[in-house]
Amino acid sequence: MGGFSFDLSRRNALITGASSGLGARFGRLLAEAGAQVALGARRADRLQSLADEIGDRARAVQMDVMREADIIAGFDAAEEAFGGVVDTVVANAGIDGAGMATSMPEEEIERTLSVNLKGAILTAREGAKRMIANKVPNGRIVMIASITAFEPSPGLVAYSASKAGVIQAARSMAREWARTGISVNTISPGYIRTDINADWFDTEPGKRQMARFPRKRLMGEEGLDAALLMLCSDAAEYITGTDFVLDDGQTL
Repeated sequence: MGGFSFDLSRRNALITGASSGLGARFGRLLAEAGAQVALGARRADRLQSLADEIGDRARAVQMDVMREADIIAGFDAAEEAFGGVVDTVVANAGIDGAGMATSMPEEEIERTLSVNLKGAILTAREGAKRMIANKVPNGRIVMIASITAFEPSPGLVAYSASKAGVIQAARSMAREWARTGISVNTISPGYIRTDINADWFDTEPGKRQMARFPRKRLMGEEGLDAALLMLCSDAAEYITGTDFVLDDGQTL
């Protein structure tokens, strides 16, 4: 039987939305697995603190995924720091875009779609351009979606639409790049207590929502670790265009 490993010691990774929450955890996780990690986000002070905490394997890269020029500059900075092409991309940057459909301002709808969907596509394609140009044989792109992509989510219309778009964009890009060796996949997490939703689940409606989950709890951030490591590693050679629903049974 063939063996496999989640060792990332030969990989150069770039993670967006890395200044806090899941993105920060992803940065620590990939670095612990051996990767060199570029931590991308807008908040430079938080990024630098995290990079200092992780150590020599990490670099802080200030970037705003709503701006293609920022994304290009972020990849340039990462590759200069690594001395090689970024071959592993985690498109994680996102905002919650909460608001009822009839009252949400147009500007907030546009911003949610721009960060969550446009930003994810621009990040993935910039990584793919460089992997293809450098003939990287086993590039990895992981895009973070959400169970709201396929579960009706009142109050999260723009957010859920953006995450559904991420899944379909990833599948389409996986098909476009299938012969390049790049694997493009998505992870759709269930509800995890993060900076974005912590206040909600402390409210009475939030507590009622949690009580409806089969296991009556929120996921821990560690629930995504194994899948992310696998999808960023050589073990994902035969996995592309796939969405991994990791939700502790919340959608059952």
